[in-house]
Amino acid sequence: MSDPSPQPSPSTPTEPQTAQGPGSGPASARPTAYRASQGNALVAIVPGLRWMVGLMIAAIVIVGLYFGREILIPLALAVLLGFLLDPAVTRLHRWGLPRLAAALLVVALALGALAGLGLYLGKQVQALSADLPTYQTTIKQKLRNLRVLTAGPSAWDGAVKTYGTVEREIAAATAEPGQRSSRVQQVEVVRDEDKPVLRVAQWLGKVSEPLTQAGIVLLFVILILLDRDDLRDRLLRLMGGNPHVATDAMDEAAHRIGRYLRMQCIVNVAYGVPMAAGLWLIGVPGAILWGVLAMVMRFVPYVGPLVAAVFPLALAFAVAPGWDMLMWTLALVLVLELVSNHIVEPWLYGSSTGLSTLAIIIAATFWTALWGPIGLILSTPLTACCLVLGRYLPGLQFLEVLLGSQPVMDAPHRLYQRLLAEDVSDAIALARSDIAQRLPARPTVTDKAAAVEGFYGQVALPALKLACKHHAEAATVEHRMRLSNGMEDLLEELTEDYPGAPGLADAAACGRVHCVGARWAVDAWAARMLAHSLQLQGLPATSASHALAPDRGLDGIGDWQHVQWLVLSTLHRQPHILLRQWLRRIRRRYPQLQVVLALWNVPPEGLQGEDLQRLGVQALVTSMHEAVLRIQQAASPVPTTAQGCVPARRPPHEAQRLQHLQRSGALDAGCTEVYRNAALKAAHAFDVKYAQVSLVDADWVHTPGGLLVHGGVPPASPGLPRDASICAYVVQEGQGVVVDSLARDPRFADNPWLRRAGIQFYAGVPLVDAAGMVLGSLCILHDAPRSIDAAGLAVLQAMAREVMQQVQARAQSATGAPPAA
Repeated sequence: MSDPSPQPSPSTPTEPQTAQGPGSGPASARPTAYRASQGNALVAIVPGLRWMVGLMIAAIVIVGLYFGREILIPLALAVLLGFLLDPAVTRLHRWGLPRLAAALLVVALALGALAGLGLYLGKQVQALSADLPTYQTTIKQKLRNLRVLTAGPSAWDGAVKTYGTVEREIAAATAEPGQRSSRVQQVEVVRDEDKPVLRVAQWLGKVSEPLTQAGIVLLFVILILLDRDDLRDRLLRLMGGNPHVATDAMDEAAHRIGRYLRMQCIVNVAYGVPMAAGLWLIGVPGAILWGVLAMVMRFVPYVGPLVAAVFPLALAFAVAPGWDMLMWTLALVLVLELVSNHIVEPWLYGSSTGLSTLAIIIAATFWTALWGPIGLILSTPLTACCLVLGRYLPGLQFLEVLLGSQPVMDAPHRLYQRLLAEDVSDAIALARSDIAQRLPARPTVTDKAAAVEGFYGQVALPALKLACKHHAEAATVEHRMRLSNGMEDLLEELTEDYPGAPGLADAAACGRVHCVGARWAVDAWAARMLAHSLQLQGLPATSASHALAPDRGLDGIGDWQHVQWLVLSTLHRQPHILLRQWLRRIRRRYPQLQVVLALWNVPPEGLQGEDLQRLGVQALVTSMHEAVLRIQQAASPVPTTAQGCVPARRPPHEAQRLQHLQRSGALDAGCTEVYRNAALKAAHAFDVKYAQVSLVDADWVHTPGGLLVHGGVPPASPGLPRDASICAYVVQEGQGVVVDSLARDPRFADNPWLRRAGIQFYAGVPLVDAAGMVLGSLCILHDAPRSIDAAGLAVLQAMAREVMQQVQARAQSATGAPPAA
């Protein structure tokens, strides 16, 4: 909590003094104070004004959508059809056909297909209509049987009769005397037969509006297909001055809507074809007709499948004298609905729209209320566009929160909120789920240790940082008590779920590594997390249940004579003064201790190299992963090379991997140009100084065409020893490796090859051949610490796949056969 700002004393002037005059003195300060109070009042009502303006704008937009539906509905349908037909037009244009001819040809083919399908279905309906009179006897017999079944006594008959009797008595008692015997006489008005001209006029009046709408839609579709690039440029211009944001928004909207339409067509076909085949096998007349109807009606959310199922069920009821056909048809519809809704649609759709289920239902209701049945059809694409606008326009971010399927809170915020809400069981479930997601299909002990460490470092520690931030500003006494109880229960559960190695408890009693909080409970919880992570790595580590108390000093903390490494844990953002006090006390009583400072809430850039010497400690760490690596290396030194490098382990299938590398053709000199182009492209895309393709051989890592050249290496064989290369860790892990700051990673901090080149950042992804063997890596390197997000890593992986495709294509063209797998 920051100290209050000092207030000026009455004798000290806050402004330059001027000569006294009529307008000076206390009276002259009143207008200033009045204006200040007015300004504060205006500032206070700004949030309310923003909400009011936002609601007014939303109301105006909704009113505009409703009254402008005559124009907006054809335009929206045209845009939707344009997304569906544009890939075919673009493909024909790339093949050399002019854009106008391609657009007209695609539209003509689509209209011809619809017309042919309509004629075929019309004939089917006509044939079915001719056969319907033959089913009247069956229908009457089944209705008669149903009437017999329902005519028996029911449990509600007495109540219904009693209610009817009471209702008649009440009506007779309340009627006037002259009205009790009167009866209503039905009068039927018989109209004269309409003239043919009037009938034609009425028919034209009914079909003119749909035909006009269809003509407008067709015209808009052709114009959109012809002027697609011009329309895109105009929309980009309207979206503002940032071309990157506008381009991403347009591309994402087009991708989501196009993918949704394609997947919708595939899902409908996957539903309609089995429907037609099943009805044909059951014997329902017009099976193809009902299959096509089911495909078309599934474009209408929720209502369409119900309407499509009514017709075959009714026909099955009318055709067969028994009930078997109806039951088989009902079973077919139910099975197809279950398979389509729970298997096919989740598999194909995935995250095509990014909308939550609740958002889709609300959107369907909203657009149906505005635009009727057409709004129901367009609800999902239109809502997907609103989601994209909310993602890229700052003023509409609430749309992404309301409509999106992604969690609106990250894992640390969710864990912190569950603990504040005293929902400990949900917090424990969240922790277990996060750890389970980090584990492979068959986890080893090392995998479990890494997963728990990842949860502590990426979820639990950030949640503790939130607790520190809100401790004095927003948290109440009850909130702090809930957090304390919940965190204690969470750590106990995780310790029981993932115990340390067998026999480690006896070794830990000696307290070889001891973790302790430096100030308060939050520091102690972080120390317990670190101790648990070290125990899972096989280190005998312990932790104190309570943090150190400045007023008590080192009294009552136990005996630290057998402790070799002491970890002081703190989440204070400026802990230097407090740590100096503790270090002086610790040095006086326990001079043999090796001290590690775990500064969880201090940014790495805030640490200077001289802090180690000034504080007199052996290591400074800022993350859980770094702390585990530092202490693990210090407590159990890892074998290093003569030059001080920490080599990566060889994978179990190393011999087979080396054979694949030699047979792949990746080491051929002809691939150097491919590697050089990939390195230049990666360095430019990620704005880094170096990039390279690394091929990991038995003892040497080849870097042909790389932008980083190590000193003392012959130009004919660029690269470096395998034991000194970070890319060997990509082969060891079999997945991407990212090191934000090499100087803070004990595996690479003393690597002379990296220090001479001034490398501080590394990100590499594996180069995988057709057989799944990791031949090397595509990596980017920089001379300053930095980070890379999941999207950037995905781009680097795509570039690595492109490199391997080019290498395999070159090997295939050189040998005339695919490369050996």
